[in-house]
Amino acid sequence: MCSRPHLYANGWQTVLSIRVPFVLATDRRRDPFGVRTRLMSGDIQSIPTAEGMVELLAEPRFELMPFESIDEQLGHLPEGSEIAITTSPTLGLEATIEWSERASERGYEIVPHVAARYVEDRDHLAEIARRLTEAGVTDIFVPGGDREEPAGEFESAYELLVALEDLPYEFAEIGVTGYPEGHAFLDDETLAAAMNRKEPYATYVVTQLCYDPDAVLEWIDEIRTRGIDLPVEVGIPGVMKYQRLFGISKKVGVGDSVRFLKKTSGIVGFLRQLVGSRGTYSPDTLLEGLAPYATDPYYGIRGVHIYAFNQVPDLESWRAETLAKHR
Repeated sequence: MCSRPHLYANGWQTVLSIRVPFVLATDRRRDPFGVRTRLMSGDIQSIPTAEGMVELLAEPRFELMPFESIDEQLGHLPEGSEIAITTSPTLGLEATIEWSERASERGYEIVPHVAARYVEDRDHLAEIARRLTEAGVTDIFVPGGDREEPAGEFESAYELLVALEDLPYEFAEIGVTGYPEGHAFLDDETLAAAMNRKEPYATYVVTQLCYDPDAVLEWIDEIRTRGIDLPVEVGIPGVMKYQRLFGISKKVGVGDSVRFLKKTSGIVGFLRQLVGSRGTYSPDTLLEGLAPYATDPYYGIRGVHIYAFNQVPDLESWRAETLAKHR
């Protein structure tokens, strides 16, 4: 795997008269000569950070949860925004489908989560596909689903993807999940095998919530090495209070990313950031690490997927300010 460092505004040095990025020490193994070789050969097609920030934030995908608050949240998003609607463990798939229908009527581009372990059987799947098709949905996201016992015959996203092939409904885009930091209950070998099985049925990958740009880009390196060429939407957290964010992070199993937040500036720097931001997280540093590679065909990043957690007003205020700063 070819390693990849952070690229920050002042993170460049000259090697053999060629400007290359510093390699920051982390707990992962690095191969700085590998990335420098790619830079010198022109394999890495990086762009200025400001340009990459605009590329990533101009038209992101927003992920919302199908609670009653979603109605108000939609009003804070630009007309025609692309919105992913999750499957709620408490409300089930029906809430996802209903809100997908309602939001589609309002002109939004909706990407419902059709979580495999919440689908009862093939008839249920056919009914879901019919309703979404009639609502004008052309893009769906198929995760396995956070449910200990499946509601019916589908135990995995792969099984549902195969079943979709037999239905008289077609979706132009189908997304599947990627795990830059692994999975709480599945080892890396199992995840790799699952990705290989799903790849022929999918058109893109959405990464699980992650705060570490190196982890994301190294994971993309890894799947490219295995021959997975699907474009990637990078899942990033939105703007919210640290306390809420840490609670969500613990629940979805991204503890390494939380530790990364503290490690990047040390515990003192982290506490200063916490106080200076009035206890609110924003993904600036994460995006700055991704931005130089936003248009690099090797990484194939087609955009960011913002986990908004129904905190849209603060998110949109930050996004507008960030775009204005970098344009």
